[in-house]
Amino acid sequence: MRIAAISDIHGNLPALDAVLADIARRGADVIVNLGDLLSGPLQPRETAARLMALDLPTVAGNHERQVLTHAPERMGAADRRADEHITPAQRAWLASLPATLRLGDDVLLVHGTPTSDLVGWLETVTPAGMRAATHSEALERAGNAAGSLLLCGHTHVPRALRLDDGRLLVNPGSVGLQAYQDADPYPHRMENGTPHARYAIAERTDAGWTVAHVAVAYDWDAAAALAERHGAPDWAHALRTGRMPG
Repeated sequence: MRIAAISDIHGNLPALDAVLADIARRGADVIVNLGDLLSGPLQPRETAARLMALDLPTVAGNHERQVLTHAPERMGAADRRADEHITPAQRAWLASLPATLRLGDDVLLVHGTPTSDLVGWLETVTPAGMRAATHSEALERAGNAAGSLLLCGHTHVPRALRLDDGRLLVNPGSVGLQAYQDADPYPHRMENGTPHARYAIAERTDAGWTVAHVAVAYDWDAAAALAERHGAPDWAHALRTGRMPG
């Protein structure tokens, strides 16, 4: 079985299309989508239309939940743009997405962890910033989650970790946004260092699961220019460079 995992598109349709074309070239039995689909200063409505037509196995991320449940005055700019631009049918589609999903008995899809869409599985945020999670931290977050392959997103960081019990955790990174900063639970930055769209291919072999992280070029200058036109210069910088300003 060969699974292409995508996550954290954030309305970046050109990046999504580039990743889908690369997956088609490499081949996959199934493409799975790990949430945070639309929110951002780019193309939420158009991205929703593309994803609805594809009908991929998809879980909801924290941004889907926030768009559906937060009052507009509680939303950040990214969620507010999605809230204002998606159609009623697209909103209903978001509401239909589950928080977790299984492919057979062996593969689990989540956005953050099995119990939270706001906690990174393979990263830990401390007062000093974001760092890779330790094995014990990742194991604790895994709990008794069944499956030999556990797929997650949320932090936008491409990473994999094999637990001592044999379960393989994989974050494919972000299709649509290679840097961001956040204040919760402590101020921190995520910076992948290049603007390439990211995804991962996991393949089950006789020896178990293998994983390959993939970085795909696309027209990130055009995406950044769109972010600028929509009043998001910080996104524009992140899209062009894979780093935050300053």
